[in-house]
Amino acid sequence: MSPRKTTSQELTRESILQKARTQFVKQGFHHVSMRSIAKQLDCSHGAIYYHFKNKAELFYAIVEDDFSKLNNLLDESIQGPEDNSIKLYNVFIRFIEFGLNHQSQYEIMFMVRNTEVDSLSQAAANLSYQKFAQTVQSLSEKKHEIIDIWSAFIALHGFVSHYRGYVKNFDEAKPAAKLHVNFIVKGLNG
Repeated sequence: MSPRKTTSQELTRESILQKARTQFVKQGFHHVSMRSIAKQLDCSHGAIYYHFKNKAELFYAIVEDDFSKLNNLLDESIQGPEDNSIKLYNVFIRFIEFGLNHQSQYEIMFMVRNTEVDSLSQAAANLSYQKFAQTVQSLSEKKHEIIDIWSAFIALHGFVSHYRGYVKNFDEAKPAAKLHVNFIVKGLNG
């Protein structure tokens, strides 16, 4: 048996997040322990506590990181000289693209429910949704009720949820995604 890594031997916050993300998706929050993550990383569980004070904080760091990546992707989609209708289309397509290209992250962000971490992950989700709603409102041709934007979000989420696990990535669902997004944009701007 090889000696375990110490904190200074390549154990980074990112490597912990990667292994923990995989375990949370495969086994669920309650069935993952700091010890099981440490075993996967070949280090002591104390080394993980150097980076995260407990399992809930580790889970939240994963969710926060994933929402940050989604938000950055959506920010990128509104850059450029295109008119607002095309930018709105791009926001919706990129949301679906993220969900289908990062299915395990999407599942943790939007589908894993656990009372111990819901309040933590809900804060990141709410901030991301607020950004989404503000972006949709600013790009739309008319002022929308909150329920209209929420319905568009749920339609996008439903699409990702439906295809998640049935396709390997966005490219496999791209034609259907384009039709779905066109339908949503038309509904919002019609």
